[in-house]
Amino acid sequence: MQVAVDISLYPLDADFIPPIKDVIERLGAHDDLDVVTNPMSTQIRGEYDDVMAALSAEIRVTFEELPKAVFAIRILNNPLED
Repeated sequence: MQVAVDISLYPLDADFIPPIKDVIERLGAHDDLDVVTNPMSTQIRGEYDDVMAALSAEIRVTFEELPKAVFAIRILNNPLED
């Protein structure tokens, strides 16, 4: 099953840009996902299990690296084709 995820990271730190860029780069390194960014969020498309595995791994890394951070995530099943 295909899913589309809209995800935003809000590092609770004055220097918030580097952690955002880091998580986007790490998500983009997953070859089985389609990752597109815009000024407000990042969209990820792919097979459900692949997307969820990548999100779980990369959110964990971010939480281990940052003392405080918030992810806002919306998940859509069966997304429309572009």
